[in-house]
Amino acid sequence: MVIMQAMQDWWQHQSWLEITGVITGLLCVYLAAKNIIWNWPFAIVSVVIYIFIFWDAHLFADMGLQVYFLVVNIYGWYYWSQKPASANKVPIVRITKKDSILAALVVAAVTFILGSLLKYTTASFPFLDSFCAACSIVAQILMARKVAENWLIWIFVDVIYVGVYLFKDLHLTAVMYAIYIVIATIGYIDWKRDWKAQHTQ
Repeated sequence: MVIMQAMQDWWQHQSWLEITGVITGLLCVYLAAKNIIWNWPFAIVSVVIYIFIFWDAHLFADMGLQVYFLVVNIYGWYYWSQKPASANKVPIVRITKKDSILAALVVAAVTFILGSLLKYTTASFPFLDSFCAACSIVAQILMARKVAENWLIWIFVDVIYVGVYLFKDLHLTAVMYAIYIVIATIGYIDWKRDWKAQHTQ
C-alpha cells in the first residue's frame, strides 16, 4: 500500500511535457534502430519539447544540443528519403579510421570550448554536459549518414546521461535513456547484420 501511494505521488509530480517528450523520444530511437524513416518526425517533436525541459533544468549544453538535433533530424529525414519508395534503403556503412580520429578531435574540441564557456553560467555539470553533448553531436551525424557505429557512441553517452538526469530529478528522462541503451544495442546488432547482408549480395 505504501509503495502504491509512493508511486502515485511520484506520477502526479511528472509533467505532461516530459511524458510526451519521453514517448516521442522512445518511438524515434526504436524506429531508427529498425531502420524506419518515420523515426525522424518523432525525433523532431521530441527535441523541440526537450529544448524547454533542459532550459528549466539548467542543462544548457543539452538544450543547445536539442537545437542542433532539430537541424540534423530535418537533414536526416531528407537524406533517408532521397531514394524512391520502390528502391532499396540507403545502405549502411562502417566508420573509417580517418572518421574515428576526426570524431575524437571534434569531441575533445567541443567539450573544452563549450565547457569553458558554460562554467561561467548557472549550468549544471558544464564539462560533463559538454562532453555528452559533443558525443551526441558526432553520433547524430553518423546516424544521419547511416554509419553503424553511431549506436556504440549512443550506448556510451546514454549510460552517462542516466546518471545526470537522475541527479537532476528528471526521472522519466533517466528511464527513457536507460531504455535507449537497450534499443541502441539492438540497433547496432541489426545495422551490423544489415551491413553484412549488403556485402553478401
